[in-house]
Amino acid sequence: MPNETPAAASTSATTVVPPTTAQLSPAERSRLSQCFQRGTQNAATNLDYAIEMFSQCVLGDPGNAIYLQSLMAVLRKKHGAKKAGGLSGLWPMSKAGGLKKSAEKAQWREVIRQGVEILKAAPSDHAVHLALADACGQLQLHDAQRVYLKSALDAAPADPEVNRQCARFLANHGEFDQAIACWVRVANVKTLADEAQREIARLQVEKTIVAGHGMTGRSTVAGAKAGAAGQPAAPVDRIAALKQAIQAKPAEIEAYLELADLLERDSGVEEAEAVLVQALAASGNDIKVREHLEDRQLRWARHRVHVAEQRLQTEDTSAHREALDRLKAAQVKHEVEIYSARCARYPENLTWRYELAMRLKAAGNHVEAIRHFQDVLQDPRRKGAVSLELGECFQKIKQYQLAMRNYVTAVESLTDREMELRKRALYRAGVLAAGLEDRDSAQKYLGSLAGLDFGYRDVAQRLDKLAAGKDNNAGG
Repeated sequence: MPNETPAAASTSATTVVPPTTAQLSPAERSRLSQCFQRGTQNAATNLDYAIEMFSQCVLGDPGNAIYLQSLMAVLRKKHGAKKAGGLSGLWPMSKAGGLKKSAEKAQWREVIRQGVEILKAAPSDHAVHLALADACGQLQLHDAQRVYLKSALDAAPADPEVNRQCARFLANHGEFDQAIACWVRVANVKTLADEAQREIARLQVEKTIVAGHGMTGRSTVAGAKAGAAGQPAAPVDRIAALKQAIQAKPAEIEAYLELADLLERDSGVEEAEAVLVQALAASGNDIKVREHLEDRQLRWARHRVHVAEQRLQTEDTSAHREALDRLKAAQVKHEVEIYSARCARYPENLTWRYELAMRLKAAGNHVEAIRHFQDVLQDPRRKGAVSLELGECFQKIKQYQLAMRNYVTAVESLTDREMELRKRALYRAGVLAAGLEDRDSAQKYLGSLAGLDFGYRDVAQRLDKLAAGKDNNAGG
């Protein structure tokens, strides 16, 4: 194929999830789910057993914020509000040094394993939480990173490095008021005063730029200062009443949901998520509560990506591009986890299977996506769209004949009501046919596309190239 290879008909860009955050196998997911169930059932009566079960969940799926929140909740219940110092004051140098050495070697999963073991005895050690947050950030496990940073802040609210790390994370996720609150807390520290004032001013500008997109917390620096002083801007009486209602009747879920709404609006995502994890435990891991939490997590992830896109449009820097890429990868990974779980719960639901397949494709896991797309072909209403997706997946793994077969099916199945998909299918079929040196088919599909939309991508140039090739052959 001297003129064009099938690889030239590349599919749209995808966000590839790193191997360290790959999807769990169904068997492993089931095992962790059982551990979580046992931990939840024993959280009120056998704390040590619950800690062991939740620890297994966190080590098996370190990016799962629900597992981590549950572990931290039972650790706080066991150890109370006792504060701890840094690594050097807690553990022999062999253990503290081992954690630092693993971080220096970028052995992030080992950092998580060692750190979780330390937290089981000292859950308020903010230095360990920062080390774990950094490991999760390196693995793009941003939901877990948030939990560790929040725990570090709870344990050491005045610590300069804790506030600096929290502020950076929150700013990168578009939560500008919460980030400002972190800088306000350390603005009087002599060595940080200038940096804090610069960051507060910069974040105010960024917040103004993305204003109107919601979920950025309190609206003024005064609000941030109020938050730092423990004065929530939400209706104090209503929050207090909801907390009392939860304490009086912990099995009634509606109070948790309303409280989470208020806290999400005013205090930030992490506070709302903690309440919903509490509701999950109180309900005995009820599916409806779990899916309510999952839906919110999906929405939060989409919003973070949206804010990062807004920041990049305003100021195109390498740092902003990298932040957007990280958030997109984290979003895809999280969506794969959630839709995998829903497919396991509802194996006959083809909608969830289709959503999972789309996320697997976006994550670059084309072989697994193909398996799920083929299951979705049972739904005749999706035949055209799914065949197109299958064609792109097969092309990515260099199964060109299978890709072509599915493109042809897509072209034949998609109607005028699905015009954009139909044009994409014609383009894919035409370009791949050219790569396979089937000029007649390439002319057929690209010509049909040109008849529908002559300005579609580079279809005009490709038709010219095909025509030139025919002229050369005729002249030879």
